[in-house]
Amino acid sequence: MLRSLAIASVLAVGAVSAADTDPDFIRQTQAWQATRAASLKAPDGWLSLIGLEWLKEGANRVGSAADNDIVLHAGPAYLGTVTQAPDGSLSITLAQGSDATIDGKHVASAPLIDDMHAKGKPTTVAFGSASFFAIERDGKKGLRVKDENAGTRTGFLGLDYFPIDASWRIEATWVPFDPPHELEIGSVLGTVNKEKVPGKAVFTRNGHTYELLPIQEDADSLFFVFADRTSGKETYGAARFITTGLPKDGKVVVDFNQAYNPPCAFTPYATCPLAPPENRLDVRVTAGELKYRGGHH
Repeated sequence: MLRSLAIASVLAVGAVSAADTDPDFIRQTQAWQATRAASLKAPDGWLSLIGLEWLKEGANRVGSAADNDIVLHAGPAYLGTVTQAPDGSLSITLAQGSDATIDGKHVASAPLIDDMHAKGKPTTVAFGSASFFAIERDGKKGLRVKDENAGTRTGFLGLDYFPIDASWRIEATWVPFDPPHELEIGSVLGTVNKEKVPGKAVFTRNGHTYELLPIQEDADSLFFVFADRTSGKETYGAARFITTGLPKDGKVVVDFNQAYNPPCAFTPYATCPLAPPENRLDVRVTAGELKYRGGHH
């Protein structure tokens, strides 16, 4: 846990290091913090998760009644049936009177396109204040269930941060890999994904050199999963994330003030990556988001 809840109010959003006197940097970081909190608190944000239910092949009866194959924490007693074909494709047939919608339409049945195969958003089944869509992880299909009235959302305690410190906004040297390297990244599910790494960010601090390997999920950004000497103490143990812009003129800006917790810090229903050994920094990164006070573990 944090050193104590007593210091949480000191390390709250907007705290500033005495060494940092750049008002523009302070404002930019505080604006990023506010955007970060708003994203989490959105009606369909990570705080709204109430379930992650894995599907079996064949028919899966879904609803809040205890005799369903998949028991939801919200919604009608009998919502319908999700069927997984031998080829992995999914479809849903709604129960009569469920009053649910599929992608906003009142239809009896439809294909259920998961997040790995949808060209845009996955198919969403909505019922009252809740909804679900299908995900695929390591060949397994599941339902990610959300409810805007989830206790994790309505009882959100806010985010705490280390003091803003401009010295942790680091202009690292970018070393490209040609061809890209392959990095194995584990997850909280026990799976291991092989990701392409386009290069590495190299920086020095207090006379020591450190390296971080990113993956590139989007065309215009890099994504770092890292841990450091604060992990499991002041900060979330599994990892923190940083998203940066692309390298420019052989440099990439890594702002640890914008290090943030994975969804698993807030809910047990997320599937988060773990920091790979290559990205476990032997230094205390005293910047960015602290461990969540209301964490489930």
